Amino acid sequence: MVVAPVEAALFERAGLPVTEAADWSASMPDLRCSLDAAVCAVSRFLVAGQALASRLPARARRSADERAAHDAIAGSMDSARDIFLRLHAADLYDDLTGCRTRWLRLEDLLPAAAARVPGLVPAAAELDAERARPLPEKDGIELAQGLLTGHVLAAPRQGRHFIDAMLRPTAQAYERLPELRATGAVDLGPVRVARRGRAGFLELSNPRHLNAEDDVTLGPTECAVDMILLDPEIEVGVFRGGVVDHHRYQGTRVFGSGINLTRLYQGRIDFLFYLLRDLGYVNKIYRGITLPTEQAGPVAPVMAGHGAIEKLWIAAVERFAVGGACQLLHVVDYVIATRGARLFLPARNEGIIPGASNLRLPRFVGDRAARQAILSGREWTAGQPDAALLCDEVVEPDDIDSAVAARIDALTNSGLVNATANRCTLRAGQEPVDLFREYMATFAVEQARCHLSPALVRNLEVHWNARERTA
Repeated sequence: MVVAPVEAALFERAGLPVTEAADWSASMPDLRCSLDAAVCAVSRFLVAGQALASRLPARARRSADERAAHDAIAGSMDSARDIFLRLHAADLYDDLTGCRTRWLRLEDLLPAAAARVPGLVPAAAELDAERARPLPEKDGIELAQGLLTGHVLAAPRQGRHFIDAMLRPTAQAYERLPELRATGAVDLGPVRVARRGRAGFLELSNPRHLNAEDDVTLGPTECAVDMILLDPEIEVGVFRGGVVDHHRYQGTRVFGSGINLTRLYQGRIDFLFYLLRDLGYVNKIYRGITLPTEQAGPVAPVMAGHGAIEKLWIAAVERFAVGGACQLLHVVDYVIATRGARLFLPARNEGIIPGASNLRLPRFVGDRAARQAILSGREWTAGQPDAALLCDEVVEPDDIDSAVAARIDALTNSGLVNATANRCTLRAGQEPVDLFREYMATFAVEQARCHLSPALVRNLEVHWNARERTA
């Protein structure tokens, strides 16, 4: 397999050693060999490419010729990664997980891959340096993470194993679970969990940013979902936004305003945010958690020995559900919204893929309306006839607390075995694991391209005035 050499003149204009750069460009190895041989060959090519690219100035200081040279080098490296992964992703995953006997979350799998195949995905030091840059100045090294994740998910056995690994409870959830069991409440900072009767309330609280989600909220949200699913005294989960202090909504609750665009533009939100969110807590709300036998000790005996735990979920939507918050409405079992609440996916104006909404939204509103929402910014307003496809119940703002309490009682007063069984079988027909796996395999690569695209930077500057905002 040969990648055509980049013209020597391009390297010369960029100030790179022409012979060395051209020789490297023409040295793409043939990777149709054993895993170990391919690892050595591709790593040698990638490390040499990184060394070549490191001679260029930082992105913000590059000339047009230097940018073109860097993009050519990065493109050749990504081609090498893609070829290697097409041939060896399944074997590499088995190698890293002991033939699927170890369960590595994404944040553990990627560093393991970086150590096994230097250059395949960025190492910790490279990611730290990239994280310090605002979005317009990033070098795009996170695309390699999307390529690896996408290829792993595309392999049926390895992809299913990886999804199962991401459905396991986090270590933090096990650490904080005794506190929830003993006191009925846990404060995780931007997320609070409280058990009230037979319901577990998850309250997202990012008041300055209208309960937007970001790198600060993500881990605590997944921990909260895990604890609600693990606590045997909780039968139903309730997802709700906390009170905000924004001047337009002072002292009122807001369900959520999607991804924190300010922190996104400032480079604080890594590409992995999207994958960790949709493979993590969002998928746990939809599919439940898998409970490893070796970790069942801290959980009540009634849970031990079960392969999975899932519960019904209610969303209490106030004011608006934007972007990622709207995506949650596709995975919960019952949506209660205050009259006039706005529901929409502004992904078109942002320039990113709205999570798994491209997979799930058409089931609720039909393909044509879903395309209008995702591609053209269509909105729904709770209380309007067309919004009935997204909301189960619409109430006046003063009545939402009583409506949530009534729905909890209705869902729990006859037992939940039948309800969760029906939930499970509905999901089996609508979105089997392999359908989700195949979607996420595509999403992992395409979202990486969107996240690192100049179009996203431009959209944030035009539609969000991102240059002027502070975190």
